[in-house]
Amino acid sequence: MTVSWIVTGLGIVVSLFGYYLTPNSWGYGVLGYGLAHIVLGILDMFRQPVRDSQA
Repeated sequence: MTVSWIVTGLGIVVSLFGYYLTPNSWGYGVLGYGLAHIVLGILDMFRQPVRDSQA
């Protein structure tokens, strides 16, 4: 759960940086990269952990 929050937080920081660079084409790429991390971090919070079964 902690890793999900770290990925989401870094995605917010990267998105804000990309938003600051938006008139440039690099800004749109960085913004999309950050938004993708936000979405993946939030989706990871809802994922069920895989349990190892020793059979």
